[in-house]
Amino acid sequence: MKFLMHEVLQKVSNAKTKKEKIALLQEYNTPALRSMLIINFDESVVSLLPPGEPPFQKNESPEGTEHTVLEKESRLLYHFFKGGSNLKQSKREMMFIQMLEGLTAGEAGVLVLAKDKQLGKRWKITKACVEEAFPEIKWGGRS
Repeated sequence: MKFLMHEVLQKVSNAKTKKEKIALLQEYNTPALRSMLIINFDESVVSLLPPGEPPFQKNESPEGTEHTVLEKESRLLYHFFKGGSNLKQSKREMMFIQMLEGLTAGEAGVLVLAKDKQLGKRWKITKACVEEAFPEIKWGGRS
């Protein structure tokens, strides 16, 4: 069974030791998870969106029905960060809101927190833990 992004982050957050957190990050390793962690922890990734949660209609459908998932939507994230694309700001913000409205409330929350570099305030995950779990990630120089 595939877990949604907020479920994976909650599992990692609930782990008691750094070793357990690293093992869980590696177990649930996906390009989308790594993207969220890079967006959150890499200071060279600069959001082109206003800070905070934008006004959007939360998708109230039960998880697993009528939703898109961050796993698939992560391929479009480059539009929202410096150096990604040359969209007009209004188009960029509209795309972001549409993406959030298609995700479950939990996954939309992950994306908003990561954009604002706030994942660590909601889940107990640190950059040091991510660096150890994914030594292949090169930090810096992204924008």
